[in-house]
Amino acid sequence: MTILVTGATGNIGSQVVHHLVSRGADVRALVRDPSKASFPAGVEVAKGDFLDVDSLRAAMSGVSTLFLLNAVVPDEFTQALIALNVARSAGIERIVYLSVIHPDVYVNVPHFAGKFGVERMIEQMGINATILRPAYFIQNDLMIRDAITGYGVYPMPVGDKGLAMIDVRDIAEIAALELLRREQAAQPLPLDRINLVGPKTLTGVDIADIWSDVLGRQISYAGGDTEAFEQNLKQFMPPWMAFDMRLMGERFLTDGMLPEGGDVERLTTLLGRPLRSYRDFAAEAASA
Repeated sequence: MTILVTGATGNIGSQVVHHLVSRGADVRALVRDPSKASFPAGVEVAKGDFLDVDSLRAAMSGVSTLFLLNAVVPDEFTQALIALNVARSAGIERIVYLSVIHPDVYVNVPHFAGKFGVERMIEQMGINATILRPAYFIQNDLMIRDAITGYGVYPMPVGDKGLAMIDVRDIAEIAALELLRREQAAQPLPLDRINLVGPKTLTGVDIADIWSDVLGRQISYAGGDTEAFEQNLKQFMPPWMAFDMRLMGERFLTDGMLPEGGDVERLTTLLGRPLRSYRDFAAEAASA
């Protein structure tokens, strides 16, 4: 049968496609513009959009397993509910949904609250799914690399509670493994939730220290000003998104983004290797 990957041209979705193909899966990729898509040989490309219901119906026809990844957009919640309803109508009983860690805690942060609403639909309607709950993406810090290397400052409002940052490459591989586990099961598997975290929980000072070691010069943590953080983000993203990110940063400061007991061990067992570390990411980014 066929696994449908949404968000297939994005950073995570494209890697999920590659992992699935390398493991022999039959993959269909949902894209808005097929002319801009580049996938491994054998991947079927379906043109569609979450708000174009007919295109979703066509893309999901004959699909056995769905990877649902919604971008952070103003109507993300609506897009996800439409996709799940179309999937139910198509008889898809094997789903992996990319949510976010602690959506029940970060209740005032729009994209967290939207994902929590999607989780409630999955649970209350008895949908057979794995809900992946990733913590902060390590690669988000590529956006602030110039501030780190050029000004000697780590400006992300991480705070002193700590974030269990995870590498997007680990997210993609875990997602592919879960898709295959559900696809290959004799019967649809029950609801499951998996926190996706990195090997260590890091504070803002911890991260600045890592950059100091990697670059061989002092990098200072200066990320407690969420108002300044929002203003900086508005230079390259819409104001609504910058405000959403500011609200997330404020919850970093008050609550952190912490793993639960056994999370790291579960992921290490699932991958069959250690999780990638922030230090490895920093070293790669510095050398690049």
